[in-house]
Parts: sequence; C-alpha cells; structure tokens
Amino acid sequence: MIEEKQMTVLQLSRIYEVTCSAIYKWIGKYSTKISKGEILVLEKESEGAKTLKLLERVSELERAVGQKQLLIDYLEKVLELGSENVGFDIKKKYATGHSSGSNQSERS
Repeated sequence: MIEEKQMTVLQLSRIYEVTCSAIYKWIGKYSTKISKGEILVLEKESEGAKTLKLLERVSELERAVGQKQLLIDYLEKVLELGSENVGFDIKKKYATGHSSGSNQSERS
C-alpha cells in the first residue's frame, strides 16, 4: 500500500495500532521495491499541489510588484519632464504630507 502511495506510514500505524518505526522496519524487511539503505520519501499529493499553488501565487505577486514599479517609474518621469517644462519642481511645490493611514484627526 505504501509503495503504491495508497496510504501513508502514519495512516497504517493508526489502523494497525503500531508505531511508525515498526512500519518502516517492516518496509525495510519485506519490501520488494525498496532495498535496504534506500530512503523512502512519502509526500502527500496535496502537499505537492499546495507547493505549486504557492509558487504560482509568488510569481503572480512578483508580476504585480513589477507592474507597480513600472507605473511608479513612469509617473516619476512624467513629473520630471513636467517640472522641466514649467520651470519649477512640481513635486516640491504640490507635494502633500504623507498619509497617516486611518488615524485622521477630527475637526472641531
């Protein structure tokens, strides 16, 4: 069952109420596909799928960050060219303070 990836060592140990090490000893002694000294790596298929999904998400986020950086670079260049065109630094003249997020003071 383990060799065919139908069940994990943990599942078998729970079914037969034995330790995982007993299952591994049995595999080493009776397995026809795994020779002694060979390492058996068991991984649930869902773990591999989860890893692929996370890697895809990382790629998606990296693309989004790259696109945002391109937009920032573009807008900074527009401000630079606009400043040259009008003869003064647009950023300095029309810059507003940094946003304080959701901590806005109330007007009395």
